[in-house]
Amino acid sequence: MIRLIVFDLDGTLVDSRRDIARAANALLESSGAAALPEDAIGRMVGDGAGTLVARAFAGAGHPAPPDALARFLTLYDERLLDHTRPYPHVSDVLDALGARAMLAVLTNKPLAATRRVLDGLDLARHFPADRVVGGDGPLPRKPSPAGLLHLAEAAGVPPAEVVLVGDSAIDWRTARAADARICLARYGFGFESVPVDEMAPGEWVVDNPLELLKIL
Repeated sequence: MIRLIVFDLDGTLVDSRRDIARAANALLESSGAAALPEDAIGRMVGDGAGTLVARAFAGAGHPAPPDALARFLTLYDERLLDHTRPYPHVSDVLDALGARAMLAVLTNKPLAATRRVLDGLDLARHFPADRVVGGDGPLPRKPSPAGLLHLAEAAGVPPAEVVLVGDSAIDWRTARAADARICLARYGFGFESVPVDEMAPGEWVVDNPLELLKIL
């Protein structure tokens, strides 16, 4: 039985790759570095904004200025909802799943930006405020299981009855560390990082959000 379904945000609920890439490239170019392809930046997402910025400058072969993270956050905040949209059928899927289980969000994205995305795309109604955990709070970011275990404990649900829906190896490692179930979104821009050959029986993969209704 699955009683709590916890979603990653970027690459799972919403396609935010273009806005993230535009912000990262604006930062690179304003620092004298060359822009990177959008898909290359997409593969850098998942470990938090600080790691993304470091990876972008490393990918461009250019030293990062001391204020790079703060500048990226400002640039991204200006572009947060320009092109970011829910993946097809996400809202309908959340409506259906919310009738079967409690829903939550666990992301390494800063909490304020997470709430703005959820609010701006009319997804916040699916997730009570206390069931949204961002990457800049007191809990360690994924792949630490702390955030997932916190959500499970607050909901009164054992980890065995929790599934984390994500799109990356970070999500996969997080669920394993928490002894929770995992469902990975092959459509997400982080899926290339997943070691598919290491996945175990009972670890699910879906090709679109509607497939979640068949397994959860």
